[in-house]
Amino acid sequence: MEKLADLHVHTRLSDGTFTPAEAVENARKVGLSCIAITDHDCVDGVEPARKAAKKAGLEIIPGVEMTAQEKGREIHILGYFPDMDDKPFLKKLKVIRQDRVDRVYGIVKKLEKYDIFLDPKMVFELSGPGSVGRMHVAAVLEKEGYVSSIKEAFSRYIGDKGPCCVAHYEITAKDAIAELKRVGAAVVYAHPQLMGGADLIPKFIKYGLDGLEAFHSEQSKAVARRYADIAAENGLLVTGGSDCHGMNKGHMLMGTVMVPYSFVEGLKKCAMRTRNT
Repeated sequence: MEKLADLHVHTRLSDGTFTPAEAVENARKVGLSCIAITDHDCVDGVEPARKAAKKAGLEIIPGVEMTAQEKGREIHILGYFPDMDDKPFLKKLKVIRQDRVDRVYGIVKKLEKYDIFLDPKMVFELSGPGSVGRMHVAAVLEKEGYVSSIKEAFSRYIGDKGPCCVAHYEITAKDAIAELKRVGAAVVYAHPQLMGGADLIPKFIKYGLDGLEAFHSEQSKAVARRYADIAAENGLLVTGGSDCHGMNKGHMLMGTVMVPYSFVEGLKKCAMRTRNT
């Protein structure tokens, strides 16, 4: 049987609910042979996942999902096989994670205007030692009864166009792609349909983009085909993943998107070329 992969998985080291070991176990249960750990601005979940994967017979792809800005739009850039021992890279991720902490305080302050009073400590206790994000704020809003769901928290208050949203650390898509290329990663535009569509792709190609995440749990089959076609027309890799956040989206997405292992091989070859140039 062909090996199947999920190239977009989050753990508790960012805004997922699964520990790295739990992510591995759930991947095994749904029949995956390989997963990429792609926490937001954090690579700390990769090694724990690798240790758990040895027992499960699962392959772990090291990855990261960097959050960038492009003319006021939040853009997510996936990097596969980065050099996780590169100190300047790790320092940059640490700076971005600290900004995420500051961002939580800013969001909490804005929420007060709507008679919503959250203790930031509750958010940080939920996020743990990894990368804190709006998903954690949304989960606390739901727990405290201010909203009925995480989705409502984003739509009413903290989504990109919400009244309580606070801008993310200012790193441009160009700089994020350049940094990932510098550390030898294969660079992929994450869920492009959710990030504003295809209009930015030509610009990102000039920056050094290697691929498009065509297959995603929130992109229809028609959308996936469209981005796969765009990738083919521009000589880009095609990737895909569930974007599993554990149970943070109401149900487990692991297993909803499984792509052929040839996608993994493409990423490996791309990262190898990047490191040899």
